[in-house]
Amino acid sequence: MADRRYTKDHEWIEINGAVGTVGITNYAQEQLGDVVFVELPPAGKKLTKGGEAAVVESVKAASEVYSPVSGEVVESNAELAKNPAMVNTAAETTGWFVKVKVADAKEVSGLMDAAAYKKFVDGLH
Repeated sequence: MADRRYTKDHEWIEINGAVGTVGITNYAQEQLGDVVFVELPPAGKKLTKGGEAAVVESVKAASEVYSPVSGEVVESNAELAKNPAMVNTAAETTGWFVKVKVADAKEVSGLMDAAAYKKFVDGLH
């Protein structure tokens, strides 16, 4: 089973071998409202942990999606580019943003697991 981790900026990464799939959490998409546009990086782009990975625009605001890890983009979600509303309907499944070849696996272990993320979000209310 793939290992899913979370950031305090409400991104998730699911690790499968050396590649991590990155998206935003349901909590994040609820805060954004209706997503109308996403800007995704091209394959080959180098990302740094905590640096901008993508941009999401909703009816409320534009927001950055930060990379949970450093690495190289191996794929952007072409379906998401065509249908940005997938962020709202499937944020934690098919509404993923990018797949990243992880440069340092240790960066993943510093992220929250599902239980820690739930506790973090519960503390925001």
